[in-house]
Amino acid sequence: MGMMRLFAAGCLGLLLGVGHAQDVESAFKAAYAAAQRGPAEVTLIDQARLKLPAGYAFVPKAQALALLDAMGNTPGNDLLGMILPENDKANWFIDVSYEASGYIKDDDARDWNAEELLTSLKEGTEEGNKVRKERGIPEFEVIGWVEKPGYDTGSHRLVWSANTRNKNAPAGEEQGVNYNTYALGREGYISMNLVTGMSTVEAEKPVAKQLLGALEFNSGKRYEDFDASNDKVAEYGLAALVGGVAAKKMGLLAIIGAFLAKSIKLIGVAAIALIAAIKRFFGGKSQES
Repeated sequence: MGMMRLFAAGCLGLLLGVGHAQDVESAFKAAYAAAQRGPAEVTLIDQARLKLPAGYAFVPKAQALALLDAMGNTPGNDLLGMILPENDKANWFIDVSYEASGYIKDDDARDWNAEELLTSLKEGTEEGNKVRKERGIPEFEVIGWVEKPGYDTGSHRLVWSANTRNKNAPAGEEQGVNYNTYALGREGYISMNLVTGMSTVEAEKPVAKQLLGALEFNSGKRYEDFDASNDKVAEYGLAALVGGVAAKKMGLLAIIGAFLAKSIKLIGVAAIALIAAIKRFFGGKSQES
């Protein structure tokens, strides 16, 4: 029921009616119809390939854009696709994106301070809240680290996670989590950000790390292929992927993340119809909610 709860909760958060629920259902069906199912090798533009394990489905860009839009997000042009679990009990999705930032120097990873990075992330989120308020989108706040930033200099992989909640939310409301993983390349970076809830993130961390390990840049696009005499260098360092740049990305995903573990009983008739359709799509599996 987890993936069903994900999309139904999106309906709740955006106060969707029957027509909108049907839009989500239609986008969901189109996403799975177009998806590559593991085991498979997924081509990520001209940059990399993802050796997708069994049990996961990769949704191409066009269908992923439509699905995220139907659920109330406004994804950027950097989106490459989404990864969804084929297990209907799972409670997450992964946004896969590529940013052609240029070569990101990772020198600052030796000296960064986790608390300073958290402050930067909170400040960036507050700046983003100004735009969200103007657009009528719920404002949210970063609470703290779920996992402090960790960077592997050998593989050029960055992992970090913070939990969020809507501003003025009740104390017991489920918190959203973005579990962020990054792979640096010669011309930019690929991010694979797992969106889930605080109650399930610990069980799902291995999924994010498994998929990060399954990502490989193509020859000539790897971090170590950098040519200092010709290649573009990014205007920011590695810490920006935890601070200001990351705050903008979190704003796209926190809306859904904040609703992930709410009870289906709170959703309403339109979403119940959507849940039934999703159950049929998963092959008619039956489970009491």
